[in-house]
This record gives sequence, C-alpha cells and structure tokens, in this order.
Amino acid sequence: MTEPSRAVFLSYASEDAPAAQRIAEALRSAGIEVWFDREELRGGDAWDRRIREQVQDCRLFIPVISAHTAARDEGYFRREWKLAVDRTHDMAEDKAFLVPVAVDGTSERTARVPDSFKHVQWTRLPGGETPPAFVDRMRNLLSPETSLSRVADTPVPPARTMAQTAASSVRAQPRWSTPALWATGAVLALALSYFVVDKFWLSKRTAAVTASASPASAAAAEKSIAVLPFADLSEKHDQEYFADGMAEEVIDRLVNIPGLRVIGRTSSFQFKGKNQDLRSIGEALGVNYVVEGSVRRSADRIRITAQLIDARNGSHLWSETYDRSADDALLTQGEIAVTLARSLEIGMGADSPQPGRRLKNDAAYDLYLRGRYAAERGDADGMATGITYLRQALSADPSFAGAAVALALTYYDQAFTVLAPSSIFEASRHAAESALKLDPGFGLAHAILGAIHNDYDWDWSAADREFKQAMTLSPHDGRVWAMAADYAVALGHLDEARQMLKQALAYDPLLADAYNTLAWTEWCAGRYEESLVAARKLLEIDPTYDWGYINVGFALLYRGDAAGAISEFKRQSNPMEQATGLALAYHALGRATDENAALTKLITEGADNYAYEVAEVYAYRGERDEALKWLDRAYMQKDAVLKWIARDRNLANLQSDTRYKAFLRKMNLPE
Repeated sequence: MTEPSRAVFLSYASEDAPAAQRIAEALRSAGIEVWFDREELRGGDAWDRRIREQVQDCRLFIPVISAHTAARDEGYFRREWKLAVDRTHDMAEDKAFLVPVAVDGTSERTARVPDSFKHVQWTRLPGGETPPAFVDRMRNLLSPETSLSRVADTPVPPARTMAQTAASSVRAQPRWSTPALWATGAVLALALSYFVVDKFWLSKRTAAVTASASPASAAAAEKSIAVLPFADLSEKHDQEYFADGMAEEVIDRLVNIPGLRVIGRTSSFQFKGKNQDLRSIGEALGVNYVVEGSVRRSADRIRITAQLIDARNGSHLWSETYDRSADDALLTQGEIAVTLARSLEIGMGADSPQPGRRLKNDAAYDLYLRGRYAAERGDADGMATGITYLRQALSADPSFAGAAVALALTYYDQAFTVLAPSSIFEASRHAAESALKLDPGFGLAHAILGAIHNDYDWDWSAADREFKQAMTLSPHDGRVWAMAADYAVALGHLDEARQMLKQALAYDPLLADAYNTLAWTEWCAGRYEESLVAARKLLEIDPTYDWGYINVGFALLYRGDAAGAISEFKRQSNPMEQATGLALAYHALGRATDENAALTKLITEGADNYAYEVAEVYAYRGERDEALKWLDRAYMQKDAVLKWIARDRNLANLQSDTRYKAFLRKMNLPE
C-alpha cells in the first residue's frame, strides 16, 4: 500500500510512543502504510508543513488517547487533533476518518479530547497491544466504500476479567468452556419482568442472527433488551458481587417474558467497568433497549437505582430509586420486582409477576453471590474460594437450588484445572442432581449433567437426554445451546451443531464459548476459512481465551499456511497446547529438529494430562503405533477431549486402521 490517500496517520503524545510503536508495527506488518515516525522529519517549518500535509492526505486518523494526553495542556498532538477535526468539516458525515484508540483506562466521557472524537466508537488497546481483529478492521475501513457507520459495525469489545491459564502441567479449560457460565436463579428482580410500556414495543423481530455474523450486522429486534452490570457506588467499593447479582437476577426475570429477546449475561457483562456510549453498546449487542443501574450499600442502608434507556437515541424512558434498610436485602429486591412490574405496566403475555425462587435467609443469598463472584475469576484460587462460599450457602439454606447449580458448574470448570479430575466431575454431578431434586426446572443443571456425560462418561444417550431437557427448560440460555453444540460435534452432527450455535448467539451475541465451538465445528468440517473467521471473532471478544490462537493456527495450518500457523501458536498462553501446535506446523514445514523439540516438551511436561495431544502429533506424522498407544493412555486417564476423536482432522491418518475403528467402538462412537 503506497498511495498517500490510503495511509493511516498515528497521532500520539511523546509519553505514549512505545504504545504507538506497537500499533504501528502491527498495522505495517499487514501492509498498511502508517505515518508515525516523527524522527524522519526535520524541525521548524518543514516539520509543521509535512505534518499538515499528512493529516490532510491520510485516509484514517488514529488519535492515541491516554492519561498522558489528558494531563498535558499543550502538545503537538493537540495541533494534529485540531487539524484532523478541521478536515472532518469538509467530509460527508458517514465517511470513516477518525478512529480514536485508548491505550489505558481513560474514560470517553471525561477525556480531554475534541467533541468529534466522542461521536465515534473508541477502541481500547491496552499498552498498544494490537489484536488481529483491529488490524482487520483497519484494513476494511481503508476500503473506499467504507463509511463512518462501519466503525461501530465491528467493535473490539473489552476482554472479560479473567486470569490466565493454570500451570502448564494442568489441563486448561475444555475447548468450548469458560469458567463464567453461571446459574441465574434466586430472588432479586421480578423487576423488569414485565417491562417496557407497549408503545416501546412494535413489531416482532424478522431478521435472524446468524452464528457467523456480527450481532451489529443484523437489525436490532424491536422487542430486545440488554441488562448491563450494575455499578457499585458504595463507599468502600466492596459490593460489586452484590451489584452483579442484582443485574443477573433482572436478566433471569426478563427471559420469562414471551416475545422478548434478552441478551445473556456473558455478552452484557463484556461492557463491565467501561464508560462506553450506550448507542454503541446497543449496536454491538443488537438490541434497542438497555437497562443500567447502581447499588450503594452501607452498614444499615441500601439504595438501588434502575433506569431504562432507548439505545437508539440515548433517551431515558424510565427510572426509579429505592432506599431501604440493608437488613432486608431480599425483601427489598422483591419489592423492587413488583414495583417495577407495576410501573412499567407490561403484559407481554404475562398479566402478573411470576414468583421468584424463594430463599430462607439473607445470609445464604449473600454467600451465594460471593461464591459466584469469586469463581468467575476463572483461576484455581478463585474457583476454590467460590466453592467454599457456595457450600456455605447450601449449609445455611439446604433448599437453595440456585447455589447447588452454581456449585455444580464451578466443580465442572475446576475439573479441567486439576491433575485428577475424576472426583471433581463426580462432585459436579452430585451438586447438579441435588439442584434438580430441589427444582426440576433448572435447565442449566441438566446441561451440566449432559456435559459430564459427554466429557467424562462418554455416555452419548444420557447426554442427549439431558441436553434435550436443558434446551426445553432454558431455550433462551446461550450457554445451554453452546454446551449442547459441543455434544453434537462429538457425534459428528456438524450441521446440527451450527444451528445450536446460531441459537446461542441469538441470545448471547458475544459468547466466546459459542465462537470457539463454531471455529472447531467448521475446522472439523474442513471449512477452514469459516473456522478462521469464527476464531478471530473469538479473540476479538476475548484475547485471553485459552483456545483462541490454537483455533486460528489450526485453520491456517490446514489452509496451507504453516508459517502463519506457527506465529499464532506462539501466542498461545498454555505451553502444552502451544507445543502441540508447533509440533504439527514444524512437521508440515519439514523442520524435524524443531518438531522433535516441541514433541519432547509435550511428552516430558504433559504426559499425565495431555496424552491426547501427543497422540494427535504422532498421528499427524503418520506414526500409527505411537498414536494409538497414546490414545489408550488418554482413555485410561479419562481425557475429556477424547470425545472429539471421530472428527479430529489431526487423526485422519488413523481412519483406515482397524485398531482405530475398534477404539471408536469402545467409546460407542460411529466409525
């Protein structure tokens, strides 16, 4: 790219030069011309004139925004910003030109930037770390036909707060799973259950959200809403767990309203702690309405505020504040539920508030919220802490089904981060079964049992039975559909898996698990381009997702780009998964020394927990005896990823071997 009219101008304060350098290098590596190096210019009039010419001629202007720019009253970057803003006055309003990038947590609302910068969506690249999704977005924006509205069409959502993968000797999360799959039960807000006055709801949604499309690409449903995380405004800022619980319970009540499309918690919580424009949030989630609120809790008082906003124009349609004694948190939530239902005067197919699950005491509910909040961190310590709190909640109230579901899910996630998962899977099974004895209507509990049958028991008929129950009871829970899709892939029902993922993304459009399973599904089907698109979307949503770069690498490897695959595998955070990918790619390139080194590392450090991956490498190399030996070892270890054996393309060299077919029969899988 050499034409000046197709170049990108990067404007930054000198203190942000390292971050700007990273952004520039990422763009240049993709063939995008970047005007960045001021060192190449000379001082005085020549410098000033050249900068003016570049700002006038560039195709995109990227202002790098940070605490450094906010702290400086003067700086040459401010002159560049002014030149860029002046140029926009002569442009069509829909022309893509300004692309603000924040390299730290600077708020859009309080940043010291020109107003024009606040009228377009910002991208956050902490420290200048630039994911492939941002580079692709810039490449698209450089297309002559791209308009300003396209800037918001493919946002780079913030990464969820989540710890990195556990130690290399411990298996990471399953390829579809994320630790933040939470049960939404309990008590809180029957609130927005009957929400939004009839005049707010018009026609039924007609355009389906496809699994491969960005949610913003489809017209937002008229009857659609997202509940954002409630802000913790308490003096000590120690009530975030309670605020999260408030928002989740509002979601739980809303999903019971017929005809209303409610975005799942995983997607809504992507915007936690971000001062992002509500209109851009509505576009990213594909909804017309947004609920936001806050919690302020002290020793003796609790104040909860909730408001309904039209995401299309930012107008406030309704708001209410509740100020009560902190001693009766559950009673307060129940009161809020009924009051909201009456205030909003909505039937939507239900004429009276539906009762929430009853709890016996505040202590159990508080422990429950603390447990979910801790386990959501996703690391070993967080899950262990979460389990402790959730068990205490059940001790305080043995009839608390929601706590039993949350405990089952936390145990299930923990099973993928310990060396001996058998007892953990059984603990998860026991908790899920206990939850269903208390409340047979918990669809997520059935889904957890289905996942255990799929990953650990390899009991496909039992898994099928549980997932059917789960989808019937919780048809609007994207997590349930994503878990069921993983089971469909194991049996080779790839078209069915795609349809399930389509459903998952309709209700949870930023659900990383769904895109991960979609990437794997397409790869198993030999649709490498589609797999690559889904994998890159996954990393756009969550750059820390354990299997993100492996998915990209597999797609590139099988598309014939082994060198590109190596670059992606090296970005993988889990050393054992990284070694697996590198061994495959080095073999494809004929780099025997590097290949053997990667395989040796995998065997030496991962034999007790990555036997399946060792088998993949040997099968890819055509060494059938070794591959089958390691598959037997994986079987003895009850390796959860064995469920994919029949569809794993890395094992293709084994398909004609009678011993491999016998192995499939041993697992009750079709040959």
